[in-house]
Amino acid sequence: MTAATTDEPLLGAVRTHTGSENPSSFLALNSGNSTYTVPGLDGVIVYRRTGRYAVQFGGPFAAPDAYEPLLESFRGHVKGEGLELVGVQLQRADAERYAARGFTVNQIGASWAVTLKDFTLRGTRFMQLRNKISRAHRNGLEIKEVDAGEWGEEIAAIDAAWLGGKDGAHQLEFLVGQVGGEVQPLRRLFAGTIDGDPVAYISYSPVYGERAGWMHDLSRRIPGGSPGLMEAVNAHAIEVFRSEGVPWLHFGFTPFTGLDAAHELDGHSPAFQWLMHALWAEGAALYPAQTQLSYKQKWAPDALIPEYVAFDGPSASLASFAHIFRACKAF
Repeated sequence: MTAATTDEPLLGAVRTHTGSENPSSFLALNSGNSTYTVPGLDGVIVYRRTGRYAVQFGGPFAAPDAYEPLLESFRGHVKGEGLELVGVQLQRADAERYAARGFTVNQIGASWAVTLKDFTLRGTRFMQLRNKISRAHRNGLEIKEVDAGEWGEEIAAIDAAWLGGKDGAHQLEFLVGQVGGEVQPLRRLFAGTIDGDPVAYISYSPVYGERAGWMHDLSRRIPGGSPGLMEAVNAHAIEVFRSEGVPWLHFGFTPFTGLDAAHELDGHSPAFQWLMHALWAEGAALYPAQTQLSYKQKWAPDALIPEYVAFDGPSASLASFAHIFRACKAF
């Protein structure tokens, strides 16, 4: 049994195994993650340790016959280390398997995706979006795909301005993407400038599985700049992806959104279900779910993909839930 840092076998597992159906699976390759493997089992588990908790990202990225043995081995490893296990961003198939093994599983939010084949911004439903994009271009916005290595100073300037406008907010990690690192060549970066000055960028991560494509991931802009910066950059990227025949654009996971009793599994925690709805309504201080969803719904997503949290035991643990956000450095 090994616990190690991200390496090439993880990329292969993310691309080909069960976990590849997670639209956010590429986030497993973020720097700072740890991996767990077992000799003879074809798969990898990705997690972060925070305090007395092991926060697992998604389900095992594993071949079908290795999935349960790997999960049970990891479960034992975590307990042997004196830790508590919580898994986040499980997909429906993961959720069912975890529930069958005694985890308490609840919906925690959803991912959203748009099919690109026939996507168009024409029509009245996109009128406001087109107006924002046009305004950004009238203000001098120019957009191009850039190399992250060559654009390092510009990215740093946008990041500094963006974080400075968030009242001392931390740079989030774990469940959001990053720019840089060993796998940066597999991402794509689209950026905007006005009068030569960097004003916005969006990083896109590859998505594997049945809904293959790209995920609208890390995005930043200069506070107080022209309206429509992010919308214009994303619209430009969409046209590039469509020209390449990319089938799907994903907008990633947003906690507390897309909640539906029909998505819950038998044995879920009603109290935790209530908490998720309460955080959707009143939890902006923890995570701006309504703002995030509003942006995603501008693009009229075709698919809502429920995502789950799994607590190792007969009840949902609020401490475990809090440590998911600690792993993200949200507080």
